[in-house]
Amino acid sequence: MDKQDFLKTYNLTEADLLKADISWDELALIEKEYLEIEQELHDAGKDFIDEFLYDIEKAGIHSYRYRTKEPGHLLEKIVRKRKENPEKFAKLDHTNYYKFVTDLIGIRVFFLYREDWIHFHRYITSRLENDPSKYIKNRLEDFDEDPNHNYITETPKAYKRAGDSKIYNADEIEIVTDGIYRSLHYNVKYHGYYIEIQGRTLFEEGWGEIDHDIVYKGFEDDEMLRDYSKLLNRLAGLADEMSSYFRRMKQQKLDDK
Repeated sequence: MDKQDFLKTYNLTEADLLKADISWDELALIEKEYLEIEQELHDAGKDFIDEFLYDIEKAGIHSYRYRTKEPGHLLEKIVRKRKENPEKFAKLDHTNYYKFVTDLIGIRVFFLYREDWIHFHRYITSRLENDPSKYIKNRLEDFDEDPNHNYITETPKAYKRAGDSKIYNADEIEIVTDGIYRSLHYNVKYHGYYIEIQGRTLFEEGWGEIDHDIVYKGFEDDEMLRDYSKLLNRLAGLADEMSSYFRRMKQQKLDDK
């Protein structure tokens, strides 16, 4: 990838690289190493789906999709993370970036109704080892080199908007309410790599994809774009609430027969 094309595409400057304390040469090495394992990552994601998610009814979901991280997005994320948290990511380089970046493989599972999250949560935490004593705290020191040890690596999280319905009631899930983002997050180590699993409703996915395409790619500080994204987020939340009411009304009618 050309340096100037990268900076332009992701709305970055030379000053951002300096602030992140990482050279373009090091980023180019990371890209080179990543391209060499990208197919392996793709295959690992497919294997995970075949093993755990292919039967969507058993997994308690409506549908799913998966991807490996686009190389440019990987480099942009590394620059951003080193800027935001220089101490945590100071030792990240081309030899160990896959130990720090936990979404090289990303899987999305979708629910038709927001409250259906519990079915997937119970399923995935019962199918995979979920031992808090083995959760990752230090990305380098705690990395498990055994590619056959497949397990949940951190406390599952539910990101919700303040004022959303209180549908998350599992003791073992962490509730995060400091933004407008709505999603379940699980981090899994599988076949030697991390997989990030996100759970969303179909409406949440629509908003998230538009926000990611317009705001996330270097325009987080644009007030107008952020305001419109928040408006779309509220509409998506309202659509989810209405969908749940529809289902409750249908069930009530069936019960009354």
